Amino acid sequence: MSAPELAEPLTLPCGATLPNRIAKAAMTEGLATIDGKPTEELERLYGIWSDGGAGMLLSGNIQVDRDHLERPGNVIIHGEPDTELATRLASWAAAATRSGNHFWAQLSHGGRQTQAIVNPHPKAPSAVKLGLPGGQFGEPVALTVDEIHDIRDQFAIAAKAAQDAGFTGVQIHGAHGYLLSSFLSPRANQREDDYGGSLENRARFLLETVSAVRDAVGQDFPVSVKLNSADFQRGGFQFEDSLQVAQWLGDAGIDLLEISGGNYEQPKLLGIEGMEAEQKQNVAPSTARREAYFVDFALAMQDKVSVPLMVTGGFRSRAAMDYALDSGAADVIGIGRPFCHTPDAARQMLNGSEKLPTPEDELALIPNWLGFLKRLQMLKAIDGFATQYWFYSQLYALGRTGNTAPERSVFAAFREVEATHKRLMARRG
Repeated sequence: MSAPELAEPLTLPCGATLPNRIAKAAMTEGLATIDGKPTEELERLYGIWSDGGAGMLLSGNIQVDRDHLERPGNVIIHGEPDTELATRLASWAAAATRSGNHFWAQLSHGGRQTQAIVNPHPKAPSAVKLGLPGGQFGEPVALTVDEIHDIRDQFAIAAKAAQDAGFTGVQIHGAHGYLLSSFLSPRANQREDDYGGSLENRARFLLETVSAVRDAVGQDFPVSVKLNSADFQRGGFQFEDSLQVAQWLGDAGIDLLEISGGNYEQPKLLGIEGMEAEQKQNVAPSTARREAYFVDFALAMQDKVSVPLMVTGGFRSRAAMDYALDSGAADVIGIGRPFCHTPDAARQMLNGSEKLPTPEDELALIPNWLGFLKRLQMLKAIDGFATQYWFYSQLYALGRTGNTAPERSVFAAFREVEATHKRLMARRG
């Protein structure tokens, strides 16, 4: 059987068909109202992306709990939506699917990675604070079992609301250190009940959530999960754990598994290098010689997991995308940042482009005289998050004007994003 091409459709286990193998990966937008309703800016942004050629668009974090945001400006579906929210969700979904592509809602709960300005005491599996300086994140409080069950049900309610609004699928965010992901990690999850201890117990919350969502949306609607290949931390969620959880998710009947990695403490998701040796995983070491961060993890999974795989992180060249498809590592190629500055990135690749533009390579984030300090892990993390703000700023520009702002400096972008967050939080207060 020949390897799939980027332009080839993919039929998922539920029967739905993606028109091609390129997905716009989830990226936080920060363009919702203060109470979490979609806006005209979100409709404009996703309409542009719908016209850009990707077979599937994933939304940024749609939070199932208004008190646990990933950042101010998240869309929120907390409980049954009122008429206004349902109407705005439907308008957003219509704009995002206007060119015949799929649009999936990424459902999430910030957990202990909720910023302190949003919630100084966020809920988590255990009262284990993030190991980051600066006081940006609060002191977490351990969830009760009843609260776990309530959040599970909130995911299901949000999934049904998305389906009713015209979204064509959902993704449950089980990666990057957010709530479901933190339950999987023995560093963050120190519970001694049915939701802690063994891997089976640590995965229980995620698997129960998948089951509740499937029951809510039915068998013919795509249900996906985003899962860390590893946390890249000593004593954290390891690749062998991820492989077992992926098998359980396949048995649970999901339609697509997206492979990613890292969390706020170890932000591999931002492409930050320099992991210590003890944080590396037991997989082939060739990823460092390629642009795509998580291909080797997907390759190691392919013989154990039957569910289609989506690999996201670092893809910039046609050669890397073709390799991932040809090797069987990926069934879907996830692309993120290029869509911020090149909204028709998918169409360019489908029309034969060999490489996507990468302006992040040229961003001068730290003055040259401090360049030697970038070798330090903490400053690498600062550098990565500063870069992220520039991409946030491009999403603001696309949503508000329909055009990118490539001339905007990193420092101007940082000021813009911080000012937007403060304005939203002042209104929230």
